[in-house]
Formats: sequence, structure tokens, C-alpha cells
Amino acid sequence: MDRGWGFLIGLLGAVWLLTSGHEEQQPPETAAQRCFCQVSGYLDDCTCDVETIDRFNNYRLFPRLQKLLESDYFRYYKVNLKRPCPFWNDISQCGRRDCAVKPCQSDEVPDGIKSASYKYSEEANNLIEECEQAERLGAVDESLSEETQKAVLQWTKHDDSSDNFCEADDIQSPDAEYVDLLLNPERYTGYKGPDAWKIWNVIYEENCFKYVSFSFRKSHNTFYSWLEGLCVEKRAFYRLISGLHASINVHLSARYLLQETWLEKKWGHNITEFQQRFDGILTEGEGPRRLKNLYFLYLIELRALSKVLPFFERPDFQLFTGNKIQDEENKMLLLEILHEIKSFPLHFDENSFFAGDKKEAHKLKEDFRLHFRNISRIMDCVGCFKCRLWGKLQTQGLGTALKILFSEKLIANMPESGPSYEFHLTRQEIVSLFNAFGRISTSVKELENFRNLLQSIH
Repeated sequence: MDRGWGFLIGLLGAVWLLTSGHEEQQPPETAAQRCFCQVSGYLDDCTCDVETIDRFNNYRLFPRLQKLLESDYFRYYKVNLKRPCPFWNDISQCGRRDCAVKPCQSDEVPDGIKSASYKYSEEANNLIEECEQAERLGAVDESLSEETQKAVLQWTKHDDSSDNFCEADDIQSPDAEYVDLLLNPERYTGYKGPDAWKIWNVIYEENCFKYVSFSFRKSHNTFYSWLEGLCVEKRAFYRLISGLHASINVHLSARYLLQETWLEKKWGHNITEFQQRFDGILTEGEGPRRLKNLYFLYLIELRALSKVLPFFERPDFQLFTGNKIQDEENKMLLLEILHEIKSFPLHFDENSFFAGDKKEAHKLKEDFRLHFRNISRIMDCVGCFKCRLWGKLQTQGLGTALKILFSEKLIANMPESGPSYEFHLTRQEIVSLFNAFGRISTSVKELENFRNLLQSIH
């Protein structure tokens, strides 16, 4: 009897061990976990967390921002896509249809946009137009009024100042054309391979702060150990470029050519493409870090928009297209968005930048600016015209954001009405600033979509 009970107890114990062992087995890791394993919690060098950004962007900001960017003022962007590459001659132009950009015909662009960057009062606008005409002549015409001459010199000084982080296109060039951004959306074009990699390799290896002996191709652990040893400004520079790179890759994965027939093209989310770019295993841990840098970029541009609110609040400023009712409605929407941005509770604190010894801080800021200007020039080397268009726009937008962050005193000293000589944004800068932030905002929204799509994939 005792032997029977012992056998039964032993059998029950074995069953319990087997079932309990089965219960303790962890379910296999999902593709979402592999891509987003580090995309949560607080960001490096920030007091803000990913979850707060997601809620703020996806539910409070994104819908209104998209509506603004669909308006005439923000959809037409003047750009010179024919500027030669300043660094090398052997550019392989992409011959694919999806790489092409369709410029606007003259009658497609609102007259108000073609006639001037934007309007103040009629008197002040006449002054601006005189200034712009004089600048095109390349000299101060002494027949102009004393006030106009002063304005010309001030704006010339502004254009050559150390506050500009981008080398802007000459929009008066015969090669500069208006492009409708809504009809030329950023999406996958098929531009890849050695030519595309060359662009990013040059950006990272030649234009990000590094030791002379350091190669970007070394192991990721070695690279990040080195990166953490840098000052906050140099770390921030790398994270901005990495975040921009990640944001562009999110767009290409979210608007991918899934199917093409003679009737239509079907664009949508390509999960495999996203995994190849961001899966922690497939990218040796690099992908999730890139996504986290995207959020860092978001915070930097968000902070710039909160800082520039006084510039747009001035009663004389208009988003001028020639349609008075629409222009007034768009300015109201713009200010609503900027006030919403200002209310964000965990803004990035840019005061930690260039805060040390004044002489050393000035040199570091100048290095920072020159590195970024160089990156803006590299965009003229991109062989795909649509990629070049969006690359130029987004680097100019980020450059404008950096200009704003480092112009706090100039913004504070702006006059309440009339032209602002010390701090000034051109229409090109305004359009690129908001569209660039719109791209990052879209990336954050798309990450929510990809997270949901990948949740059931192992």
C-alpha cells in the first residue's frame, strides 16, 4: 500500500514539475519588441520620456499640423534641384520614375506666394521688396532712401551671419522652381545601393564630430562607448543626424510601393523593410537606438517652435498667399499649434548647450554650425531628385530650428510691428521649418502604426 502511495505521489510530482516548467516558459519575443526594445522611458540628455511625446504628438498635435501643411502657403516650396555637387563629380542620377520631381507650372502657384515671401503692412512690404531688389543687384543703390539702404545692409549682414546653419538655395536663380510638396510626397523610390550609402557615410564619417582615427564602421559597442565620452553638444549633433536618418527611413517604410498595375500603384506599410532598418537583431542593436534618436530630434525642433512663437504673434505678420480669408484662418491655426507646443510640459533645455568657457563655447558653436552647413551642401550630391528635394527641405528645416534656438535674445528684442532687422525668417525657412517638423511628427505617428502591425509577428 505504502509503495502504491509513493508511486502515485511521485507521478503527481512529475506532472506538477512538467506543467510548472511549461508555465514558466516565456513566450517568444515579438518583432515589435525587437524593434522597440529601447524606445521607451527617458531619453538621453533629456528630462522627457517617449510615452509623453507619443501622447502629445499623436492625439493633440499631429491632426492640426497636417491640416496646416496642406494649405497653399506651406505646400509650395521653391528649390534648386540642379545645383552641382560641390564634393565629387561622379553622381549617378536615378532614372526611376519614382525618383523624379514634377515642378509647378507658373499658373499653379498662387500669385501672392510668387510676388513676395510674406507681407507686413503695405508700407513695410514696399520696403522689403526694394531691399530684395537691391540685394539681387548685389550692392546698395545710393538712389534708395536712407532707410532702405539701412535695411539692405542689415539683411546682408543677417544673411552672412554666423546664425545660419544651412547654405540656402538662391531662389532667384533661373534653375529654382516651385514644387508642390503634396504632389511630390516623400516615399520609397528605389534609390539605394552604393550611391545612397556614400551620402550617409560621408555625413557620418566626415561631418560628425569624431576622433581622426575613429572609423564609423567599428563595432557599435565601441562607437557608443566613445560617444558617451563626448560633451553634450557633440553627442547632440550625432543624435540629430541619426534621428533625421531614422525619420527618413520610417517614411520610406511607411509609404512603400507594395503593388503596381497598369491602372494604379498601391502604397503602404512594408513591415519587412521596417524590420531590416530597425530590428534589434538584424541591425546588431543599432535600430532601436536610431528610433530613440528620432525622438531626440523631435524634442529639439519642438523646442525651437515654442521659442519662435513671438515672431509669428506680431500683428503685422501674415502667411500671405493673396487669399485674405484663407490667410487669416491659417495664421489662427498656426498660432493655435504654436501655443499648444508651448504648453508641452517637458521641453528640452537648450541652455546646457555651449554653456562652458565663453571662448571654447564660441568655437564649439562655430564648429557645430560649419559641420551642419556642410551636411546641407551634401544634399546636392543625392542622385535621386525626390530624395534630394526632401533631404534639402528637412536639413534646411533643422538648420532653421537650430538658428532659432541660438537666437533667443534677438527674438526677445524684436519690435512689435514692422520689419525685424536682427531676427528674420524668410518664407523658405518658414516652409522648411514646419514641413520638416511635420515629417518628424509623421514618423512618431507611424511608429505607433508599425508597433501595432509588428505585435503579432515573431
